Amino acid sequence: MRRRTVKDVMTKAVVSAYRGACFKDIVQVMIKRGITAMPVIDEGHRVAGVVSESDLLAKEEHKNGGKRRRLGRRRDRSWAKAQALTAEDLMSSPAITVHPEATIVEAARLLDAHRIKRMPVTDDQNRLVGIVSRRDLLSVFTRTDEEIRDEVRHEVFALADPTQVSVYVRHGVVTLGGTMRQKDLIPIVVRLAAATDGVVGVIDELNRDMAGAEP
Repeated sequence: MRRRTVKDVMTKAVVSAYRGACFKDIVQVMIKRGITAMPVIDEGHRVAGVVSESDLLAKEEHKNGGKRRRLGRRRDRSWAKAQALTAEDLMSSPAITVHPEATIVEAARLLDAHRIKRMPVTDDQNRLVGIVSRRDLLSVFTRTDEEIRDEVRHEVFALADPTQVSVYVRHGVVTLGGTMRQKDLIPIVVRLAAATDGVVGVIDELNRDMAGAEP
């Protein structure tokens, strides 16, 4: 069963900045494009870091800061960013990135673990090939009920007698019905159906009306 990967949902046209990009240029591009963060790349198109709105706002936060004071580690980093003039000094590094072949689940876990909304997609050489956001990952749930039903029938029940099982999908919820003589396979079938992209939930009604099924 083919699982959709990051490359299936990512945005390929990425707005990025070189290390030497100046503060005002970065702000203007982000406002014009309506984005909240952008990858910073080197001459080889490799990702060096990410500049976000919070990195840029540090300059406003410490606008009247004057001399550097002992602020604690986090505030100290913020003060340093406030003095930055280029992307190289503004960016957060190393960047949290994901490979284009990573699954949707793997990407979602990365975003959640690091509490970020989007991240650069990089190839084996750490070159920028796209960007993926939480909204992109949610796009798998826009699959139609018919698409989900067909995939479950053709992939999950590929070896089952189609006249003995039924697959009904409504609003992404899959209901599995009918009979399977090998009862030990039912938990596996349910897990595979639940793992199908776009599935919201699974209702297992397999063998509900069957008595004395052979193992």
